[in-house]
Amino acid sequence: MGLKSTIEEKLTELVGHEWQTRSGLTVPGTDDIVLRDGAVQLDAVYLYADMMGSTQLVSDFDPGTAAKVTRAFISTACRVIRNRDGHIRSFDGDRVMGIFVGANKEGRAVRTALEITYATDKLVRPALERRLPSLSRQGFELCHVSGVASGPVFIARAGVYNHNDLISIGTAANVAAKLSDIRETPQYRTYITRSLYDVMPNDCAVTDGTVMWQAHRVPVNGKQLAVCRSSWEWSVS
Repeated sequence: MGLKSTIEEKLTELVGHEWQTRSGLTVPGTDDIVLRDGAVQLDAVYLYADMMGSTQLVSDFDPGTAAKVTRAFISTACRVIRNRDGHIRSFDGDRVMGIFVGANKEGRAVRTALEITYATDKLVRPALERRLPSLSRQGFELCHVSGVASGPVFIARAGVYNHNDLISIGTAANVAAKLSDIRETPQYRTYITRSLYDVMPNDCAVTDGTVMWQAHRVPVNGKQLAVCRSSWEWSVS
């Protein structure tokens, strides 16, 4: 059978089937969902942390240095996400995705985003600059943006046998990814939807009587989305 015939046959199978959907309380792994028609519906909070400056990094430095910087950021972000019971289900170059479900998922996700800022600025960047002095000499400073959004998502598998991964369909995943792409100013490193801000715990919004967030609007999917942005960080120990 030729490639064209194979694709056409599989499209008939994939598009024509009915989803076997179940509601979930935990984030599924790839093996938890049947490849052809399995799906899980979740109420979740998505966090994307995206390293900035990748173009400069790969153009101005040797591949080994660029890989060390990217690995240091991704590894640290993953540890922070997992520390607050976030589930890591996707990497995209220099960006990592975390999913939070269950009790206080909103507060855990927002704190995680602020902790990633602290860890990046206070731990990762100094370590890189000590070990890789060429970064400072050539004007590279590690920075990132995190985007966080919540809502219902539909999780399924996509790909072919032995080469497939989970996909998340829903505004939470899409918007969180879009927010992590914002490059307004290095001052603001965390963006969350206004709807998430309205339901997260008060201690994620105010510290020592000071509001940590600024109301803002950004273009997302052709619309002006109400968000809150923050330049604050949450220390890790």
